[in-house]
Amino acid sequence: MLARAFALLSLCLMTFQSQAENIKESYSFAVLGEPKYAINFTHFDYVNPAAPKGGNITLSAIGTFDNFNRYALRGNAGVRTETLYDTLFTTSDDEPGSYYPLIGEMARYPDNFAWAEIEINPRARFHDGTPIKASDVAFTFNKFMTEGVPQFRLIYKGAKVKAIAPLTVRIELAEPSKERMLGLFSLPVFPEQFWKDHKLSDPLSKPPPASGPYKITAWRMGQYITYSRVRDYWAANLPVNRGRWNFDSIRYDYYLDDNVAFEAFKAGAFDFRNEASAKNWATRYIGKNFANHFIVKEEQPNEAAQDTRWLAFNVQRPIFADRKVREAVGLAFDFEWMNKALFYNAYSRANSYFQNTEYAARDYPDADELTLLAPMKKDLPPEIFTTVYNPPKSSGNGFDRDNLLKALALFKEAGWELKDQKLINVKTGKPFTFELLTATTGNTQWILPFQHNLQRLGVTMEIRQVDNSQLTNRLRTRDYDMMPTLYSAMPYPSADVQIAWASEYVDSTYNAPGVKNPVIDKLASEIVANQGNKQKLLPLGRALDRVLTWNYYMIPMWYMAADRFAWWSKFSKPAIHPLYTTGFDTWWYDVNKAAQLPENRR
Repeated sequence: MLARAFALLSLCLMTFQSQAENIKESYSFAVLGEPKYAINFTHFDYVNPAAPKGGNITLSAIGTFDNFNRYALRGNAGVRTETLYDTLFTTSDDEPGSYYPLIGEMARYPDNFAWAEIEINPRARFHDGTPIKASDVAFTFNKFMTEGVPQFRLIYKGAKVKAIAPLTVRIELAEPSKERMLGLFSLPVFPEQFWKDHKLSDPLSKPPPASGPYKITAWRMGQYITYSRVRDYWAANLPVNRGRWNFDSIRYDYYLDDNVAFEAFKAGAFDFRNEASAKNWATRYIGKNFANHFIVKEEQPNEAAQDTRWLAFNVQRPIFADRKVREAVGLAFDFEWMNKALFYNAYSRANSYFQNTEYAARDYPDADELTLLAPMKKDLPPEIFTTVYNPPKSSGNGFDRDNLLKALALFKEAGWELKDQKLINVKTGKPFTFELLTATTGNTQWILPFQHNLQRLGVTMEIRQVDNSQLTNRLRTRDYDMMPTLYSAMPYPSADVQIAWASEYVDSTYNAPGVKNPVIDKLASEIVANQGNKQKLLPLGRALDRVLTWNYYMIPMWYMAADRFAWWSKFSKPAIHPLYTTGFDTWWYDVNKAAQLPENRR
């Protein structure tokens, strides 16, 4: 009798709680708006669901690698190792911030996303045939919390993930947050059986057991990695995978120098190349293999949010602590001349941290932005309220006298003066000298012209080139004065802005300049609190963009408004190109096209 009463009471409490919280169930989720694909979709629009499986492809990677653990806190992980594990839900490539079932089948959650219970697909398997269980999900989360990067622990401080049934995992956040919950929906799931005996922070000398569409089957450390398609991959016919992962094997050959890699591509050593050098694209994609169409060139306009390249000041170094100094150094970067003389006018100048989106501050602040910024006016550059940010522009003739004179005036205001062709600090008598840290690989044509313009101002910029491993280590410890950095595209102001810019995450390598700014902290906090609310995010994103650009934390370099590819003509691809990626995972080996190539290139 007592047991029946207790059960009835529990049922009543659960019913009351469900009514109070308005519990929902869904198979798909979107940070903004609604997911594009309905519950009964069979495949993404940008794939060919009938694409044949088979064939091999060889690609290239620049640099070297020394381990197979993407999450290790030291060393260089091998290319593509971040794809070894399936995630609970996965994203599409033709919409921003939507999630569809992979390991997870569906989820229950309240309106505020304070918690979620995810049902795991009973067919989900690791490559050894072991079922993927709720306990593996809980183990993975705790592994990241105890041994992962510091920013993950900060974001999910107080969160709990536990298995409440063999195939049901419950996530509880310390504070309700839709985007942070969805961030965990894309968490890779590790096999507890293996990782309980290995530290997540340590490199791995052998590939770990995995669960994704490919597994590593051959390698030589630092030289090549071969991924083979898993023939009995449990998720091959899920809607999110149909028409994808079509090659039987994908091999990556490592090259220490990109010029060597380019010549190897033309000779047929590998099959596909994404060209980042405008000069190469304009002048070097010629020869008999191009003339007879054995190698295909294609340039695709890209109007989506763009990755942008910047030069990051380490603002924690005294020499770059003054905003006027940073502005002055930026005036010596003559983009117009570089673009004309070095890059065949192939680049566009970056002018926003939300490039090519409506969140870029491309007009004067409106009433909503002023409401956000006015209370903090005393802590902001005055230009934020009166001027639309644009990088300095030159005539492109190679000697930008006007901008250099402006730079000298700014240096003087900041306590520097030109003596005997050297810029000297008035108080200390020390010359203005700093080091540019850059990789030994990649595009470095712009460095010497920039250095030459700085010399005209009496500034000495020393150049230090290091290999990828050293660069990674120095980036992690912020051991540099200035370095180039790639700022990843954000189609909307996501919670990642907090990781990238907030003071509490300053040790994250995303915050290349080392910024600590209470105004930015406030805006980032508001962005996190208003995820999913576009009406709020629009002024917040533009306000943040103004604060970042007018503080001159980084010198804007450029971005490409088009993607440039070349490949040996033995592949086919779907008619529709996804908006946010190259779509390479949807291509397939075409035996008819391959038959037209020389026998050694098929």
